[in-house]
Amino acid sequence: MNIGIRLHDTAGSTLEEHLKSAREQGFSCAHIALSKTIPGFSMKDAPALLTGILAAEVRALLDKYHLECAVLGCYLNLATPDEAELANTIECYKAHLRFARAIGAGVVGTETGAPNAAYATCPECWTEESLQLFIDRLRPVVRYAEEVGSIIAIEPVCRHIVSTPERARRVLDAIDSPALQIILDTVNLLTPDNHARCNELIDESVRLFGDRIRVLHMKDYRVVPGMTDVQSIACGTGCMDYTRLLAFARSHPGLPMTLEDTVPSNAEAARLFLESV
Repeated sequence: MNIGIRLHDTAGSTLEEHLKSAREQGFSCAHIALSKTIPGFSMKDAPALLTGILAAEVRALLDKYHLECAVLGCYLNLATPDEAELANTIECYKAHLRFARAIGAGVVGTETGAPNAAYATCPECWTEESLQLFIDRLRPVVRYAEEVGSIIAIEPVCRHIVSTPERARRVLDAIDSPALQIILDTVNLLTPDNHARCNELIDESVRLFGDRIRVLHMKDYRVVPGMTDVQSIACGTGCMDYTRLLAFARSHPGLPMTLEDTVPSNAEAARLFLESV
């Protein structure tokens, strides 16, 4: 099993310290958010900061700690109505795609935004107009990924524009490129109203785009009275049934599975839980 972790959930204050912690806790791959693991790194300045020199340094550290970068995170809002912000966001995605190629990252990962500058959930997220807007904004980013030999992977989230497996399939069909893939985070599709259908959502995801899943995000959840969302927690501490997800992983040897919503004190236990299951 190729189990990894978000580096910013590990102990450390520098990229090397985070990588060292991940390796010591038995992980084989990582999800890297540069702004959360490199002191002083600003996402808005990514086009200037993501240099060849930095790429060589990061790749050397990955090699030193025998870790694969499964996901290079670039979680920005392509649906923003702010044109200046959008222009910078697109350049940030392009810079991350170049950088991902240079460090050997599997994918550049992103969520799918909201049609407002605050990146806030609103009823307009789920309209047809917002879906078409996201597709139009994503298309040139995917074409650039093709040019530089990288992959961008979108992560469906119930509170964002691509909120269901069906909407994710529509994006894949509309853009139709091997440079566009999927990160499946099942818990991000769940709400207090639909969580009882969790296994159905996994089956639907595998049916609609199983061949396009490049990474699984692994976490658990519980329903807390009064909360509008399910509460995301470490694997093995909630009510998630992992049978279907782990069967999918076993049928795709080497598929990265990166833990989320852990802390240094429970991350290794979460990895051991998945391995025992």
